[in-house]
Amino acid sequence: MDNRKFTIEMEINDEMFEVDILAGETLLYVLRNKLGLTGAKPGCLNGDCGACTVMVDNLPFKSCIMLGIEASGHKITTIEGLRDTPIQRAFIEHFAFQCGYCTPGFILNCHSLVQNHAHPSKDTIKSWLSSNICRCTSYQEIEEAVMSTIK
Repeated sequence: MDNRKFTIEMEINDEMFEVDILAGETLLYVLRNKLGLTGAKPGCLNGDCGACTVMVDNLPFKSCIMLGIEASGHKITTIEGLRDTPIQRAFIEHFAFQCGYCTPGFILNCHSLVQNHAHPSKDTIKSWLSSNICRCTSYQEIEEAVMSTIK
């Protein structure tokens, strides 16, 4: 790992943080271990599962493959930054989760989807959902949750 140290400013959940990081630390590591924001979950740690998904400038990113230093100058949203959003309520109403481990990543991915696509097609929804993996439930409930938030 690169041992160069940097102090950076990060905007996370509409709050500014000054963080000392090593050049090689991932955003996931910085969020969880330096800032105590544990909603983004470590899963595969190689960008495949989506459990670590956060929003960067309103787009979903896998925080396990983004360096913390790359987040400087961008608006980061974690599950802790969402407050009673329609997609969160829809996940509850449509039972779109089981164990819950992947749920924060799915919610952020779906929240970004509905923010960036006013009326996504079923194919668009399926495409966006394909970036996250759930081993406990079917994707049907998640698709229904997304569809319920579209007016």
